[in-house]
Amino acid sequence: MNIGEQLDEIKDQAGKDPKLYEAFLETRKQTNPLAAFCEKCQELGYEIYEMDLIDAGEEFYAAIKRSTNGGGENSPVLKGEDDFYEMFFADLELRNSEP
Repeated sequence: MNIGEQLDEIKDQAGKDPKLYEAFLETRKQTNPLAAFCEKCQELGYEIYEMDLIDAGEEFYAAIKRSTNGGGENSPVLKGEDDFYEMFFADLELRNSEP
């Protein structure tokens, strides 16, 4: 299972469990939030490490860039699309704000 799939599973779990949701939000308040986030993922049994998370986002973004206009400089700027960490929280918060 790739990082994106693992994060989707974790989001599903956190979306159903208010305590887990709050625990993930608490990781953002730590001195090193990315490390705290990865530790929480590891506690749940997901082997997600800081560099793996960063690399997965960059690889995903590079694939998008390559698929658009041949990956040239005219490719659209997709702000935030390379940051799986921030996208995780944006999606998680969106899911929890829906009725």
